[in-house]
Amino acid sequence: MSEGPATEPVSTVSNGSSDRRGAEAGSGDGAAGGAAGGGAAEPKPKRQMSRGTRISLIVILVIAVLAGGGVTAWYFIDAQNYVTTDNAQIDGDKISVNAPTSGTVIDWRATQGAQLQEDKVVGRIRIQGAFVQPEMPVRAPGNGTVAVNNAVEGTYVTAGTELAVAYDFSKIFVTARVDETDIDDVRAGQIVDIDVDAFPGHVFRGTVREVQGGAAGVFSVFPESNTSGNFQKVTQVIPVKINIENPEGLGIVPGMNVTVKIHKG
Repeated sequence: MSEGPATEPVSTVSNGSSDRRGAEAGSGDGAAGGAAGGGAAEPKPKRQMSRGTRISLIVILVIAVLAGGGVTAWYFIDAQNYVTTDNAQIDGDKISVNAPTSGTVIDWRATQGAQLQEDKVVGRIRIQGAFVQPEMPVRAPGNGTVAVNNAVEGTYVTAGTELAVAYDFSKIFVTARVDETDIDDVRAGQIVDIDVDAFPGHVFRGTVREVQGGAAGVFSVFPESNTSGNFQKVTQVIPVKINIENPEGLGIVPGMNVTVKIHKG
């Protein structure tokens, strides 16, 4: 008779404790969520640059400014004292050995590197004929060293064919092409510093021999002409011949690229 009433209070107490645990858990979750929400909302403190880093950046900036100023000053001084161009090559007076008539090349002696003497026979041309085949000598037009040999023994050539090209290496010079905007500062007799690409670090000295009386484009095989309405102004170059004063026995040959600095003073 007393078991029923005794069982009901136990059930009530159990339910009450479960409710309290649920409330405590809910309040704990809410507190944790509030704490998490509050932490995400707070801004992160900005990282300040250290004193050493600021000093390093200032030093780098000062060095960059000084370097830029030095380059600008050097360019200004160079432009004030020199006319500089790298549009220049070693050149010389070309000696062409041509066939005097049509025929077969025989007894050819003007090979690569051969020394030529003016009016000396360097080969012969055998003229083709029905009964007789006379021979005409080929003579060197000047003194020099053969740089290009185009002749082949036994081949047929026509009159005027270039058989060989020679240069007098004791009389080579530099042909520099100076912009027309700078040519007013160039005169015969001025001192020139010559840098040959084939001999880096070796500075040759020279003097201006002559300034050509016209732009290079005027004397080209196909001179420029303004025959259309789409004209574009292009800075012309003036050829300047420069003597080399100290070749010093180095193997300077025509065609080598050079850079010249013509002294204005």
